Amino acid sequence: MSDTDTAVDARPEGEVESPAADVSQPSAAAEKPADPSGGKPVENATEGGGESRGEQWLRIARKAALPVTALIAIAAITAAIVFGVQLRDERDVDAAAAAALEAAKTYAVTLTSVDSNNLDAGFTAVLDGSTGEFRDMYTRSSGQLRQLLLENKATGKGTVLDAAVKSATETEVDVLLFIDQTVTNAASADPRVDRSRVEMTMQLVDGRWLASRVYLP
Repeated sequence: MSDTDTAVDARPEGEVESPAADVSQPSAAAEKPADPSGGKPVENATEGGGESRGEQWLRIARKAALPVTALIAIAAITAAIVFGVQLRDERDVDAAAAAALEAAKTYAVTLTSVDSNNLDAGFTAVLDGSTGEFRDMYTRSSGQLRQLLLENKATGKGTVLDAAVKSATETEVDVLLFIDQTVTNAASADPRVDRSRVEMTMQLVDGRWLASRVYLP
């Protein structure tokens, strides 16, 4: 037996000589393609067919847009209602101012036109067109005024030269009037013209505009 045979037989029984590594086969590392992201996660990559990150954000944004859109719609409707109410209120105030102005002009003529031969009708008309403070004051002074007019056989005729609204709400309007009053009496044969500036407060009472204050500044 040769030395070679002795060396071979000296190997443990059952041990199989490993074949030499085959350099022609590619390694496991070589089989995996290089990651172009350098190991960083790809934003839109999906796993197992699930949603991508972009799709998730889009879905969340769509859900969030629903309440935002609802809020915008509610705000727009509210603004339209508020604007409509304001416009209606402005129209109501304008209508009240116009009605009160006409009533004040008519009442100013009633107040400054007197006839000593028909005082009852004149006093009744003045009281009918008044309310509040002015009505109370005129009622208290009507007796003295009646006596003065009768003694002097006085008559008067009022004319409104101009009038304008100073301030207005739906129920109260302040009016400024410029009035000429032509006066005759027993002491003067020639008529005398008195020019006055009158401030009048008109109040809405039971659907009528009545004078609650008459003031000569």
